[in-house]
Formats: sequence, structure tokens, C-alpha cells
Amino acid sequence: MKRTLYDLTREDWNTLFPIELSEHNTDWKHIFEEEKQRILENVDNSCFNRIEHFGSTSIPNIKAKNYIDLFIEIPKEFLFDKELIKSFEKLGYAFFEVPAREDAEAYMSFAKGYNFEGLKDQVFHIHMCPKENAMCNQLKFRDYLIENPSRAKEYEKLKIELASKYRNDRGAYVLGKTQFVKETLNLHNNK
Repeated sequence: MKRTLYDLTREDWNTLFPIELSEHNTDWKHIFEEEKQRILENVDNSCFNRIEHFGSTSIPNIKAKNYIDLFIEIPKEFLFDKELIKSFEKLGYAFFEVPAREDAEAYMSFAKGYNFEGLKDQVFHIHMCPKENAMCNQLKFRDYLIENPSRAKEYEKLKIELASKYRNDRGAYVLGKTQFVKETLNLHNNK
């Protein structure tokens, strides 16, 4: 029986897909655009308010995991819509519900490109939610780093340190960036 992403434990994720940073690749923008076009051509996009590239691959001149993050803003009534989820599953995406946290409501997440044989496939992550969700702050974070290359380089330095320390602990890697993200959002909001 073929393994799926749903079969993986946290330990499996950490072992099979360690944190590895790559030099910035100018093709990341084109890879995003191609995937965005593929989505627009195959999914009823009347429920999309916008599709944007975010995450470290969207920030010029810094190292990043070779994952393309897409942010898709949808109206609230499409959150957890079964037909919408099925449309993305037909494109090869696995659906995950991101649970509510103290600072954000639950939202939809999709992933594809993970390969259990160790071959390199392009990994895509989609974060899909209404504009009221705190996840939207990631776009402000992206914009601030693009506008402030020195702050982006500070972020890169932190990512390199965390990747070295937490190569096989994805959760700790993400948590290690939290304070920097909050500080950067404060800088954005106070400019």
C-alpha cells in the first residue's frame, strides 16, 4: 500500500524532510507563477480573492527551503468547503486543517511534492483563509523584508542558525522564528 502524507508521524516528517536551505533561486518566482496559472485553469476561481507568493522563496537574495508557499485569500463562506478541497486534491494536493491557535483562527492548508523515495520534487504549500485570519500578516512580513534588505539578511542569518540547530525538528525551527516575525510585524505597523 502506497504511503501518503496522512500516514506520517511528526518523527517521520522530521526524518524524511529535514530542514535544508538553498541559495535564492530567481526561478522560484516563475515556478510560483506557473503553479498559480495551473490552479486558475483547473479550479473554480470565483472563490479566490487573490493568490500571492509568500514565504522565504518570495524574498530576494536570502536562503530558503526550496518550497513555494502560496497564499490564497477566500471569502469566509468557502473556508473548509468540500468541493474546493476536492478540486485541489485533483491537482495532487493533500488537504490539512491548520487548527486554531491563540492568535489565529483555523484555516485550510494544502501540500504537494513530497516524495518518499528521496527524489527531489518541487514542494508547494498553500495557505488558504479569509482576509480576517492572522495568517494574512505573513504578507505584511514578506513586504517588509522585501522593502528592507538588511532586515531580510537578519532573517536569513536566523534561519541558517535554526536550520543548523534544528535540522530534524521542523516544529522547533518554525517556533524559533516566531519572535523575529512578531518584531518585524511591529516594525511594519509602526512605519
